[in-house]
Amino acid sequence: MSSDSDTERLQKQRIAGELEEPVREANALARRLGLDPFPVKYWIVDYDEMNELIAYGGFQERYPHWRWGMQYDRQQKQTQFLGGKAFEIVNNDNPSHAFLQESNAMADQKAVITHVEAHADFFKNNQWFGLFADDPNAAAMLEGHADTIESYMDDPEVDREAVEAWIDNVLCLEDCIDQHRPFTTIEGDGDHAELDDIADQLDSLGLSEEVRQQVFDEEWLEAQRPDEGGGKFPEEPELDVLAFLRTHGMAYDEESERAVEYDDWQRETLELLRRESYYFAPQKMTKVMNEGWAAYWESMMMGEEGFAEADEFLDYADHQAQVLNSPGFNPYKLGKELWEYIENATNRREVAERLLRVEGVTWRNFHDRIDLDEVQAALEPDAALDSISADSLDALDPDDSRVDADELERARAGEVDVDRYPWKVLTYEGLCERHYSLVKRQHRGFLKRLAQSDLERIARYMFDDARYADVEEALADVDRCAGWDRMREIRESHNDVTFLDEFLSQEFVDQNHYFTYEFTHSTRDYRATSTDVEDVKKKLMLQFTNFGKPTVAVEDANYNNRNELLLAHQYNGVMLDLKQAKQVLERVFELWGRPVNLKTITKRLDDHDVEVARRRDREPVPEEVGVLVRYDGDRVTTEELAWDDVEHLAATDIDYDTKPDDWLA
Repeated sequence: MSSDSDTERLQKQRIAGELEEPVREANALARRLGLDPFPVKYWIVDYDEMNELIAYGGFQERYPHWRWGMQYDRQQKQTQFLGGKAFEIVNNDNPSHAFLQESNAMADQKAVITHVEAHADFFKNNQWFGLFADDPNAAAMLEGHADTIESYMDDPEVDREAVEAWIDNVLCLEDCIDQHRPFTTIEGDGDHAELDDIADQLDSLGLSEEVRQQVFDEEWLEAQRPDEGGGKFPEEPELDVLAFLRTHGMAYDEESERAVEYDDWQRETLELLRRESYYFAPQKMTKVMNEGWAAYWESMMMGEEGFAEADEFLDYADHQAQVLNSPGFNPYKLGKELWEYIENATNRREVAERLLRVEGVTWRNFHDRIDLDEVQAALEPDAALDSISADSLDALDPDDSRVDADELERARAGEVDVDRYPWKVLTYEGLCERHYSLVKRQHRGFLKRLAQSDLERIARYMFDDARYADVEEALADVDRCAGWDRMREIRESHNDVTFLDEFLSQEFVDQNHYFTYEFTHSTRDYRATSTDVEDVKKKLMLQFTNFGKPTVAVEDANYNNRNELLLAHQYNGVMLDLKQAKQVLERVFELWGRPVNLKTITKRLDDHDVEVARRRDREPVPEEVGVLVRYDGDRVTTEELAWDDVEHLAATDIDYDTKPDDWLA
């Protein structure tokens, strides 16, 4: 009689066997569609294992800490009480590792597999992921980090609770890195040895404690620290706060009530957590792009190429509806819609450029000379490509560039199940025509929305390098692959901020019914306030600039010439939660060892002004005020700052240009 573990293992092996063909064919289809994914290893896991993986961020081993238990509990409750369902999890690695929940239906498994292949393509080809490592081995890295930190916790000379508390301190700053720079390891053990030498020399002099306190007190000792470069340090604000603390920070020792050198385990733990922050940064920076990309190609493969069989399609449609219609901000929906808009806009521009080269057609007379209904009909895919079956193979020409001659020969010999996988006999060009976006039912109005202003703009940048005698000749020259080619170009270089900044348009906002909403003091509730693209864009991009977290930099490591740390919040119109900021400063104090300060800007509203504005049915204008929050190890104080001290932190407009300079050259 087999044990429960043996039964479970056999069950997973059976499911894995059933999935061998879908995995193989999904990868082949993805490549035929122009994707280039990392190899993917698929793992079958049960319900509890899936929740553990989600809690661990997609990996099987992470460093010991209470945060993982909290995330596991949250995931379980979300599934149990809120109706959430775990479909998949995949990590950025080479090879990538994807985990499939054994209890999911076959339609769900296929949807996950196609979704994962697109993610693996994004991981491999998006250059932001390359800022961490060109060839990541993340699973081994994170397992090594887990072993190292666990060894510190097991060390009899190190207090386990102290290690966990240290991790808590560092995690408060896990997003305070410079995610736009390539990751580099911080070498060296800091620059405090000279200060320790002075303290040792004073000890050897045998001075009384009274003299030490009166003449050579802690403030005097700190003042002996070498002046970094003879001026302000750092010379420019440092965004990688974790790196700065790793190099220049000290730990606060409660017994001696002074700053002391980091222990080796403290410095190493900080650096390991910093490395993990850089590894996960690209995933946070490309959430909308990445999930939208995967949702787009999943839908293409499962729905339009029939990867979901007839008896699986309703299950798949339900799966897709759950993902795309989940409440709150939905990166899957926004991303998929924006990729589709880019595809349509690119294809429409390609058609317009061809038609504007027809003899006698200009942007001024375009709508008089061109019948877009006829153009739409002419762009329909060749019937031989649109409907492929074993009975229709004779209609395909092996010499046609849209047809894969070798696969066509195999299909005619009965070696390819063309009824199940019709895409196998088509090339990339053939699939581009088969799935040409402008003729799809859901996009049929897109071509006809060509405005006179769009045509003028297109014509302005056209080179008169080709002319066509008539519309038929022009349409024969249309590149049906332009949309997909452009999508892959964008996938390589953008992150969410630049993606939204460049491609979110008024047409997209109107078409997909996006708007902003605000709390209004005049009505004392939330109201829709704008459908203007610039307002929608700013609202969206605030959620992605620095992962939607406050941007904080080290401004001065010797503030007021007292070796205090001064952090500066780069204010973008959104106030800090000062209560949380004070709690974070208490954590940072443990990493700096001396008092820490934070400059920021806050908004102040007078109750009288609010009431007057409400009566006049308008919004009050808040006063922006500079604030300095300081924690000295004992208490938190807050004071106002002159506007001159914080004016450089106030953005006149939000700076979304986050591409590295060399990418813009």
